[in-house]
Amino acid sequence: MRFYFSLMLPVAALALLSGCANKAAPQQQAAAPVYQDVRDPLETLNRPLWDFNYDILDKYLLRPATVGYMTVVPKPARKGLVNAVNNLGEPASFVNASLQAKPSSAAVSAGRFLVNSTLGIFGLFDVASKIGLAEQQEDFNQTMAVWGLGHGAFLMLPALGPSTVRGTAGGVVDNLYFPLGLLNTPLSLTRAAIGALDAREQLMSLEQMLDESLDPYAFVKESYFQRELFKIHDGNPPQQQEPEVDEDLLEDLFDELD
Repeated sequence: MRFYFSLMLPVAALALLSGCANKAAPQQQAAAPVYQDVRDPLETLNRPLWDFNYDILDKYLLRPATVGYMTVVPKPARKGLVNAVNNLGEPASFVNASLQAKPSSAAVSAGRFLVNSTLGIFGLFDVASKIGLAEQQEDFNQTMAVWGLGHGAFLMLPALGPSTVRGTAGGVVDNLYFPLGLLNTPLSLTRAAIGALDAREQLMSLEQMLDESLDPYAFVKESYFQRELFKIHDGNPPQQQEPEVDEDLLEDLFDELD
């Protein structure tokens, strides 16, 4: 009986949560509605772009380039380059923390830029983290979210990957801050290339999980939104409210199962 109950409980819960209070099953079931993600009104355009990014650009360009980069450039040197790239973003983090009324985070970002640009030799060494100044990673996308602006439609950008209307606009604004706004085109491209290679290197360990997922596009989309929610709420995203369950109906259903 216990085994039978354990099998029926998920089915019973699903019926309750979907509001199936009527115990009499209909004679004919309506066709299941097609799920539409309200966050992704451009899905018909985004999915082909995802296929292009992952099946063509990544397969034939980015992944081979990343493997070659990892083979030729030693890990300490790769880490130093990433540190330098991240250090260029500290002033933007300072400004956005200030705009979000986070004075302590703003002070940390300013301190990190000062310490790493000097003692860290233009950011090649992350000295600031060693003395307790942890990276804050505040951007204008988060700032707009704190101000109450919605994320807008989900976007799968060619060669750039997942984003939203708000995230794309935030990235443009962040690139206007000092010193990023002063970089010439070759330096900007170099910075973008190092960031892309590092991001692809970090994804190597997740390739199998992505390939084995039933819907890689949906997997990437959900991962993006979860990460953005995590960043906006500084690592403490609000818990989703549990749906209310009619306890009397639940008790009656359990009595029937017994």
